[in-house]
Amino acid sequence: MALSLLAAPGLRAQEPRFGDENIAVSLFADGAPQAGEEWMLALQFRPSGPEWHGYYANPGDAGQGMDLTLDLPDGWTMGEPIYPVPERLVIAGLMNHIYEGEYTVLVPVRVGADASALGRAPLSGFVTYLACTDRICVPQDARLEARQGGDFARWRAEVAPLLDREGGFEVIGETLRIAIPLPADLALGDPHVFLREDDLGGGARVDYAAPQRFLRKGNLLVAEIPLAGDGSGEGGIASLSGIIGFGDGQGLRFEAAPQAIPLDGAVPLPSDAALPSLWLLLAAAFAGGLLLNIMPCVFPILSLKALALARAGGDETAARRDALAYTAGVVLACAGLGALVMALRAAGQQVGWAFQLQEPGVVLALFALTAAITANFSGLFELPGFAISGQGSSTGGSFATGLLAALVATPCTGPFMALALGAALVLAPMEGMAIFAALGLGLALPFLVIGFVPAIRRLLPRPGPWLERFRRWMALPMGLTVAALGWLVWRLGGWPFLALAVLVAILVVAGAIVLLGRRSRFGWAALAAALVLGWWSASQPVAREVTASESLLDPQPFSQAALAEARASGRPVFVWFTADWCVTCKVNESVAIEREATRAAFEKAGVVSLRGDWTRRDEAIASFLADQGAAGVPLYLWYPPGSEARQLPQVLTPEALPALARAAPPAP
Repeated sequence: MALSLLAAPGLRAQEPRFGDENIAVSLFADGAPQAGEEWMLALQFRPSGPEWHGYYANPGDAGQGMDLTLDLPDGWTMGEPIYPVPERLVIAGLMNHIYEGEYTVLVPVRVGADASALGRAPLSGFVTYLACTDRICVPQDARLEARQGGDFARWRAEVAPLLDREGGFEVIGETLRIAIPLPADLALGDPHVFLREDDLGGGARVDYAAPQRFLRKGNLLVAEIPLAGDGSGEGGIASLSGIIGFGDGQGLRFEAAPQAIPLDGAVPLPSDAALPSLWLLLAAAFAGGLLLNIMPCVFPILSLKALALARAGGDETAARRDALAYTAGVVLACAGLGALVMALRAAGQQVGWAFQLQEPGVVLALFALTAAITANFSGLFELPGFAISGQGSSTGGSFATGLLAALVATPCTGPFMALALGAALVLAPMEGMAIFAALGLGLALPFLVIGFVPAIRRLLPRPGPWLERFRRWMALPMGLTVAALGWLVWRLGGWPFLALAVLVAILVVAGAIVLLGRRSRFGWAALAAALVLGWWSASQPVAREVTASESLLDPQPFSQAALAEARASGRPVFVWFTADWCVTCKVNESVAIEREATRAAFEKAGVVSLRGDWTRRDEAIASFLADQGAAGVPLYLWYPPGSEARQLPQVLTPEALPALARAAPPAP
């Protein structure tokens, strides 16, 4: 009697408190246990209605996994439960890993040396779990007794089978990278990784609601999963497991060990959203390149290029050769920049379109180059045969002008380019290169037409004394470009870096003046000094942080954690990505974002604003842009309460944002 009284509290603790009314559970056994072998059990869950759902072992941002204990004899051990492929459910910005409808979890048990240790009594156990709808959650529990029967053949086919090869994983900054061994010809459908572990150690936790990025590297599928922490602390986990789902309930279980995962040769997979046809993407890139011809940073060069073609007069062959050389330069520059971006991304670098303007050395070189062009427009020196001199151009000069025009057009993007350039970075390399080449062809088209259609060339003004005056006037917009680049140099490196950039520019201009004035020795010396000083300046580490400019919207700095917190608040969220070198970004900010009407509408609707500044390279921002299918900035996202992102156009109208805020539901 005394022993019974001592055991009673433990027995009462294993009795059900909540029951299994909403999702009933039963325990089945596959035959009789055999000594030293694996004995398979099955937990069958049956919801009482279609509104109820259960959870995977790792429920995601919310919910609760199953907790199972079995009353096993000594020497018997329970293995890890084996789950079917879960589904994704996003509520108010929180990702849940769930099962809708009836589902079964297999539980392997390793039988001890004595298979008869159970005796005649059935195996018993206790399970606690959670039953939820979209609005409420109810705890469930049940006392279990195993019975023979059940459709084990079907249940084994429904759970995710285990891969026979181990994968690898590593934490890089705020990204978890997992390499899963899968045949290169396996159809992936809509891939998504469901991790079994929630805490990765070292302060790193998975950001479940963030988009996952996938790359193919031969017979490896590489998944990049954003984290809510950088994992820089101590105590990282020694192994990782989970399920890679392909959609429609299909998937595989995997296990992974820590290892380095280089991405050289890896090819990004397209995002979940279906991409338009290649022909439509080529047309969008071509139209975007065509519109670049009217951008303020490119217009001075192109105006003088048109006048240089006009100087060709009636020489049909020279005009066509000149137009083809210019086109070759533009297309080669666009394709070369695109190939460099794709190669760097394949090597694991998080870069995007116009990435070179995030490098202080490149900006310094552009500052010196545009200063020299301004001096050329002002008449301080002439470059024989070079198109921007306003004189009749040579084939080599036209080719160089094409390279220059494409380079200075890089920071400008238009309404057609976002989809095309984003797709170019996830398509096969040849298709991506075709898109970049189409962009260059669109930029070069006006001069192809002028060069090959004499009737259009005859419409251009006749050369005369006014041409020289016009060229000098073109020094004004190019000088403004120099001022803008000087401001960017200061933003990147502060006053010392700007002083060095000005000195390099002076040496370049002085060298050109002296050299073209036929005092070659001093000219070459000045250019050599500019080269050495520029190289030394660019090689110095620039520790200055680019501070975000003031904004009427008072935005928070962008991070995955800040975005998840903002979406969980139940309020509308506006996220914009910008950079100091992005012309379109600055125009949109002055026209549509930094307006009193926008601020008032956002304040009334309770909109949460986040800003990602990509002036300097930032892997977290670059990864997020890639997940959104964007090759660069600007990118504008609007999150209605409880809904996924709506991507806004790259060119915003003054009323675009206030209209979205007025249409949002009242803030809680």
